[in-house]
Amino acid sequence: MSAAKVKMREKKMRNQPASVQYPSSSSNVESSTQNGADAPGTGENADPLKGGLSEVHPSTERKKKTPHQSGWVRGHHKDGGGYTKEMPKYITAGAFARARAAEVSAMLKAVRKTTSSSHVFEALPKHMRRRAMSHNTKRLPHRLREVANRMREKSLQAGSKKKKEPAKSKSRKARRRHGNLLLEFNRRQRKNIWLETHIWHAKRFHMVKKWGYCLGDRPTYKCYRACYRAMSSHCLLQDLSYYCCIELQGDEDKLVAALSQLTSKEAGPTFAAALCLSGRRQGSVMVYRAGRYPSQPLGPVTFLWRPRTQGSMHRQLWIWAHPTLKQDLLPELQTVCQCCEAVIPPAAPVEVNPTLEADSEPENTPEAKPVPGTKRKRSRKDATGPPAKKILGDGTRLPSTPVSWRSSSNGIVINDLTMEIVRYRLIGPQSHSVLVDTLEAATGCDEVQKSQTCSLWWPQHCSDEAKMTLHQQQADIFNILKGIYSTAELPSGTVLGLTVDDPRLTLPRKRVKALPCVKQAQEVDEEKRRKLMLEGVPEPCCQSFIWEQSVRDNVTDNKISEQELNRMRSEVLVPGSRLSPTPLQGRVPILLVHQPGKQVGHEMSSWGAGWDLLLPKGWGMAFWIPLVYRGVRIGGLNMSLKHSQNKAAPHFPRDYPDCPAGMCFQEEQEAELLDKFKRHPPAKRTNYIKHGCVAPFRCPWQQLAEEWEIIVQEGGSQAQITAQADAVTEERTSQQAISITKPLSRFTVLRNRKALRLLSAWCRPTTSKGQRPCRVGELPPISCEAVTSFLSAHAMSLVWVHVSLLSKGKPEYHAMLCVPTPEDLKALGNRQGTGGPQEPPHRDHFKSRIKRRKKDPKKAATSSVTPDKPDGKEAELIFASDLDTNASKDPKSFSESSSDLILGLWPDPLPSVASHCSRVTVGWVTQGDFSMSAGCGEALGFVSVAGLLNTLLNQTSEHKGKLLLRNPTSLHYRFAKINIEV
Repeated sequence: MSAAKVKMREKKMRNQPASVQYPSSSSNVESSTQNGADAPGTGENADPLKGGLSEVHPSTERKKKTPHQSGWVRGHHKDGGGYTKEMPKYITAGAFARARAAEVSAMLKAVRKTTSSSHVFEALPKHMRRRAMSHNTKRLPHRLREVANRMREKSLQAGSKKKKEPAKSKSRKARRRHGNLLLEFNRRQRKNIWLETHIWHAKRFHMVKKWGYCLGDRPTYKCYRACYRAMSSHCLLQDLSYYCCIELQGDEDKLVAALSQLTSKEAGPTFAAALCLSGRRQGSVMVYRAGRYPSQPLGPVTFLWRPRTQGSMHRQLWIWAHPTLKQDLLPELQTVCQCCEAVIPPAAPVEVNPTLEADSEPENTPEAKPVPGTKRKRSRKDATGPPAKKILGDGTRLPSTPVSWRSSSNGIVINDLTMEIVRYRLIGPQSHSVLVDTLEAATGCDEVQKSQTCSLWWPQHCSDEAKMTLHQQQADIFNILKGIYSTAELPSGTVLGLTVDDPRLTLPRKRVKALPCVKQAQEVDEEKRRKLMLEGVPEPCCQSFIWEQSVRDNVTDNKISEQELNRMRSEVLVPGSRLSPTPLQGRVPILLVHQPGKQVGHEMSSWGAGWDLLLPKGWGMAFWIPLVYRGVRIGGLNMSLKHSQNKAAPHFPRDYPDCPAGMCFQEEQEAELLDKFKRHPPAKRTNYIKHGCVAPFRCPWQQLAEEWEIIVQEGGSQAQITAQADAVTEERTSQQAISITKPLSRFTVLRNRKALRLLSAWCRPTTSKGQRPCRVGELPPISCEAVTSFLSAHAMSLVWVHVSLLSKGKPEYHAMLCVPTPEDLKALGNRQGTGGPQEPPHRDHFKSRIKRRKKDPKKAATSSVTPDKPDGKEAELIFASDLDTNASKDPKSFSESSSDLILGLWPDPLPSVASHCSRVTVGWVTQGDFSMSAGCGEALGFVSVAGLLNTLLNQTSEHKGKLLLRNPTSLHYRFAKINIEV
């Protein structure tokens, strides 16, 4: 018998009683004896007349001589055998009965014995078994119920020891009670903070967890074109309350001197700009590490100065930054302002109410029994109100982190006001119409209300005639907005302070679309309207009481609840009319900040302009719902990106690769795209190696800048760039080897305005389709001497470019920007093949290694030391830098790296990114899509300054600034025109 059959027989005999044995070729007689039968010619079966020996028939002798079968054999046999055919001639009743009794008892024992994997109902025939028997013992026969109940009790006892029985969950009605709901909301905000409009967004948006917040990314319904139309013709609303606000207080001279270390005048206006310093304009600036311009940028911020107070040099400044920028900006501010002392807020005294103490004592009075059929009411002991909605810290700091720092040397104070101010952004030409229709200037108090003593801030404010005069001036300017046709007509960054009534009091019954009223526009004084459009808001009217912490806290603490407001509405005689008089708690100080639209280029000027609405915390939903009822569209993070793309402005942190936040974003995006790529089966993945795409999920800016710097230094032309690929790769490898002793010069993004104007003139800026040239100032023409002088200061720099396709096509993320050959430009000039050239397919010489590794990992590790050699025409497309020469020197390191190979992706270190394809690469795209405003594909990205100047020198004036764009998943190049818009 084979080994497999022996194992099969042992498995079948494992649970059999010892008295049952199948006969084998060597023990046929012994087994028949054990089963209660006597062997022929022995014992009691012998013939007594012949001395105990029976006569043996000749046929029996022949049977003894025939070879026996091989014992127990599995399955059916053709000859009907497989077991021995010899049967005993005589059996003894007693021995036979004893043997059968032992077998029956062993069988019953085996049936009744329960193991860990068997159940009682398995003793039943299959046609009597039911699934419900496992949890309902009454479905079992009566004779098995007792055993099943005992087993069930044992299993319950064993389960209670290992795991506690989960508590019974509350009903949905109990969970939805106000107090329980707030407790649940507070628990769910421990990791990611919710904005005040979170629940409204969660019902209508796809939510994402970013930067310590839970934010709305995109709506669940189709509204991409509708949102674009809203930004172009009406209004789009966004919640930007996740932006961090940092407040600085101190003397004006000391604040300006400290902040000057973080900025540079070469990059544009700073914190000390005259219009911004007066408080009439909001400014924006690029912040760097102290004294490190231009090498270590942090990111862009917007700032707002509080208007000056007569006779005081004490100033107040708000700096708004992205959450990813705050963790780098706040330490720098503390360093330059010398604010290292954390200010611990005073602990609020705990007042003990004696009446509550008396009520808390135990009473001996018997408790009243509940009457059946009545609702259970809260007793006076647990009559405490529902827990307040608390925000423990924010997404950028821990709850225990201090929020205020003071300097003992210069008196500057830094306060972290994150989540203290609600910020809404309205984008579109009719944003002012929405604001005018939603908000109304606060009404004054009568003499009776002024004389009453209360803790509200508005009656005290009304008692001062100077403040009420200023409030009336602000209300008049706010009413002038009714006569303005578009939001873009106002000066960019205009600030207007105002106090308004609770917008819930004027909430319309149905959703309406706010539009400019011609009759109201005619009533506005034309002279005042022109003055507002030319000069902006006067400096005194830029003041607002939202700057004061005490007023913000007073307004937040005394806000009218929705329940109280509905009760007051129900008492109005005419349903739907406004409450009169307006409750004193319904006055809210706000700040309106104008947001400029597109400020670069010559097309779509001021597109995307709007207003920012700043409110005290706690009033978010009170203003959000009235704005929604005025017909605005709601946008999320996705529309913020599209808004920046249509304005041709970089979006933080995506388009800031030289900032710490931008580097972190690029790493996260690469991991996300790589994980998505791996989720597809290998046969459905794009082979980026064959497409000639070295880095499809990231942009190696540092390597690109280093390669172009070396190429330009060696005087490489377009024909010599391919031959210099090996030298560039070896140079970069040697730099990486000595990076411990000699730090590498990192790339930077060019933000010098004077240099950007010069580059823009050399690129011959045109319209988006490249048909009409635009005028530029008196700047020197491009020449070898001018380029050499320019590169001496900006050789390792990248420049932000706006790319417009000259034909059909849709740019994608990480698309390559390449230099066309003279033949390509000649074909474009002759109107032949204007679709662009084709990239020949590359050869994937890592594919065979991956296959060998799957078949035989050990053999693949030794055989993959030398890379596969291409042959034929494909060898011309694979340069020497494509192959890792360092890996062939160390087989051990290469075998380790070969185990991390992914089919279709280049492993690290990457080959030459500039000269990997047939067309030389100068940059990549970071934003790309079909532009609805231009009617063609447009993209935004960065190119190497050295590569761009090298290209412009070799191009004729007719084709200056024309490049080729190729998507990572395509082999087709398309002609494009780049513009450097300043």
